[in-house]
Amino acid sequence: MRNAEISRKTAETAILLSLNLDGKGNSEINSGCGFLDHMLTLFSKHSKFDLNINCKGDTYVDYHHTTEDIAIALGKAFKSALADKKGIERYADTCLPMDECLILSAADISGRGVLRYSVNIPAQKVGDFDTELCEEFWQGFVREAGIALHIRLLDGTNSHHIIEGIFKSVARTLRKAVSIDSKFCDEIPSTKGVL
Repeated sequence: MRNAEISRKTAETAILLSLNLDGKGNSEINSGCGFLDHMLTLFSKHSKFDLNINCKGDTYVDYHHTTEDIAIALGKAFKSALADKKGIERYADTCLPMDECLILSAADISGRGVLRYSVNIPAQKVGDFDTELCEEFWQGFVREAGIALHIRLLDGTNSHHIIEGIFKSVARTLRKAVSIDSKFCDEIPSTKGVL
């Protein structure tokens, strides 16, 4: 099983996180932010990654440190769980409808952390969650995970739906990208021989 556990403590957050890439989409999320809990729960469900997160953060300030640090921990766990990346599909994409929204995500598990994020979220907040933190989350994740991730909003107006669509689309893209190609399970999917 491809799994990892991360413990990360700073002056701003204390995080315990476990990830199983070969799971069933089970999760237990406690970030201190209800909206972020919702996004991470559906991320787990749609990726089929088992994900447990417990974060104690300085949420009396806002949710910035909590969101970014959970993303960093998740990215580290993702990279660790993939190990040498033998046999993975590597590339994947998903065009996902979420009511009136349409989200395109595409990923390359390349070893290089790059985010291209073309999303205009109309509202500044969903509940008490700053919508700009959606981009911060994915930036922190890709930097640590070592993947190139493209996220595009193709259509949509509801801020909640846009962010939810992003988390679902990326979840499904990553699920496909980490899947094992049984015909090439002993090969690194790169001419370099390493990812």
